[in-house]
Amino acid sequence: MAFAIKAEVQDPQAETFSFVAQKTMYGGKQIAEGDTIFVFASENEGGQGLVARGIVTSSEIIPRRPDLERQTPRVSVSIRRTALAARRLGRDELKRFKDWKDGRPETELNFKFYRQATNKIVGVSDRTAAFLDGFF
Repeated sequence: MAFAIKAEVQDPQAETFSFVAQKTMYGGKQIAEGDTIFVFASENEGGQGLVARGIVTSSEIIPRRPDLERQTPRVSVSIRRTALAARRLGRDELKRFKDWKDGRPETELNFKFYRQATNKIVGVSDRTAAFLDGFF
């Protein structure tokens, strides 16, 4: 399984990225060292969407806090960039894909990233990973 992260990205062209205590959804908590990950610079933080593809170099599950009854699992990850995006893919390009049952990669990304617009790490299907590879 491949993964995608939508987060604040300070330098979209950096060779490495580090994200601390990121929320996980849709299988994102399964991320591990060696996994492929697509990095989206969050539009909520002034980013432009897809900026890079990389390999996870470290992954650490953040322990749950005992004082909270309900909380989203969190993970810290480090990523080594393997490619920079050659074409734009962000909220503007994905927002028209709203038929949640159509099976399209664009719809999967819109659903997982923008239906609930918080920054997060998500698992993506093989079909969506192949679609994203076409942007590099």
